Amino acid sequence: MITIWTYDFVPGGENGPRGLVRDLRLRWACEEAALDYEVKTTPFEDRGPDHYARQPFGQVPFLEDAGIKVFESGACLLYLARKSELLMPRDPVGEADALQWTIAALNSIEMVSVPWMVLSWSEGPDNGLTGWLDSRLAHMEAVLEDREWIAAGRFTVADIMLADVFRQTRRADAPAYPNIRAYKQRACARPAFRKAYEDQVAHFVAGDIARSG
Repeated sequence: MITIWTYDFVPGGENGPRGLVRDLRLRWACEEAALDYEVKTTPFEDRGPDHYARQPFGQVPFLEDAGIKVFESGACLLYLARKSELLMPRDPVGEADALQWTIAALNSIEMVSVPWMVLSWSEGPDNGLTGWLDSRLAHMEAVLEDREWIAAGRFTVADIMLADVFRQTRRADAPAYPNIRAYKQRACARPAFRKAYEDQVAHFVAGDIARSG
């Protein structure tokens, strides 16, 4: 069975990361492809040697599968995608398309949106990275004008990555990006996403109960 590792606890509240921790991407992929998996935890507040041995930056997620260990959400997603044609097309053209958009979500969008988010906490939404992020979102707005899904003419692992990047980027909800908002809504309406999201939130709520008990 695939084991997905996440934190035992993350802060809740309006600005807390519950529902946003990146193990959700792996849960979502497993739900879409009906892959058997379990979720285990590593401490959020006391990240010891065992954690750093699995994930050298002390982050989550990471996974284990039959002796294979993988960290980084993008690498984990692509590993899972090899297990099911529902996640990754088997024809070379479709596979290449899904692969390039998975990497684009990470390297061309998230690498801008995450620093923008960090700056927005101290400088507000109009900061030094806003122009750069808006440029990337404008390109995606045009791409999504005539696409239901981003790659290979159907839902793939690339949509899990891209939709989750958009989901974590408040700037993507701006009125200038109706195609992005509609795309994100389609993705988040999928039963597999809803199951993954609800399970993650329940997991961290259970962590609250354990900490208070």
